[in-house]
Amino acid sequence: MAKSAEVKLAVFGRAGVGKSESTYRHQATIDDEVVSMEILDTAGQEDTIQREGHMRWGEGFVLVYDITDRGSFEEVLPLKNILDEIKKPKNVTLILVGNKADLDHSRQVSTEEGEKLATELACAFYECSACTGEGNITEIFYELCREVRRRRMVQGKTRRRSSTTHVKQAINKMLTKISS
Repeated sequence: MAKSAEVKLAVFGRAGVGKSESTYRHQATIDDEVVSMEILDTAGQEDTIQREGHMRWGEGFVLVYDITDRGSFEEVLPLKNILDEIKKPKNVTLILVGNKADLDHSRQVSTEEGEKLATELACAFYECSACTGEGNITEIFYELCREVRRRRMVQGKTRRRSSTTHVKQAINKMLTKISS
C-alpha cells in the first residue's frame, strides 16, 4: 500500500472566533489519494514567538474570523501579512473562513465583505458554523489539502527543471574545457 501524503495545516484567528487549542490528526481519501492531515488549531492567544513557530510549521492555513465580530475580521489582513513575511519567498496557501454563520441575526461582517477580502488575498472563501456544522467544514480542509498538494507539484517540477538546467550547464562547461 502506498504511503499517504502528509499535509500540515494551521488554523489562525482572534481568540473567540470558534477555534480550540488542539492538534488533530485526520486521514481521508481526497481525489483518490489517501491524505494524512495534521491540523493545528491555535487558540488565538499565543505569543508572537509561538505564533511565528506555528506559521513556519504549517503548509496550509485557515484564517478564521467571526461574522459577529468586526474586529476579528479586521485582524485577518495583518495576520496574512505576517504569514507572507514568515513564509517568503513562497506564496502562502490559505483559505478564509467566516465562522458563526448560525448567528446571522448578529452579523457585523457581510458575506460580500468576506468574498471581497478573499479576492484580495487570492484565496477561497467559506462561511460556516463550527457549532451547528452549517457549511461544509470538511470541504474547507479538503480544499486546502488539494491546494497544498498542487503547490507542491508545481514547486517540485520547477525544482527538477532548474536542477536539470544546472546539470546541462555543468556538462557544457566540462565539454568546452575538454575540447579546448
